[in-house]
Amino acid sequence: MPFRSRAAFGALERTLLEVLWKRPGEQLSGREILGALDGSPAYTTVMTVLDRMVEKELVQRHRVGRIGHYAAAGSRGEMTAELLRDTLGSVPAADRAAALIAFVGDVSHDDRAALQGALDRLSPSSAS
Repeated sequence: MPFRSRAAFGALERTLLEVLWKRPGEQLSGREILGALDGSPAYTTVMTVLDRMVEKELVQRHRVGRIGHYAAAGSRGEMTAELLRDTLGSVPAADRAAALIAFVGDVSHDDRAALQGALDRLSPSSAS
């Protein structure tokens, strides 16, 4: 996967990613992305942030002539998982269990059930 998390997304980065995630498999020009934002913020701001997102490997840029077309470097799920891995990896090993318990203790019942289902699918004992 080309995306490598370095930090949580900024507000405008998240907004731009939301636009790209809504159109998976497509490459959008800066003008198309701006159009999905109802014209705000300014075009130059969007392009500056997209350039920085390319450097951070959050988005991929494909040039068609002089026009850049952009796509998210990963799906919402892939990128969220990478952020979670990076965050957990930044916690000292001795504190990881406490961090996980605190996190799981704060999630909704539905999210906890989804997490339990994922753990069950990954468990070697459930492969029988």
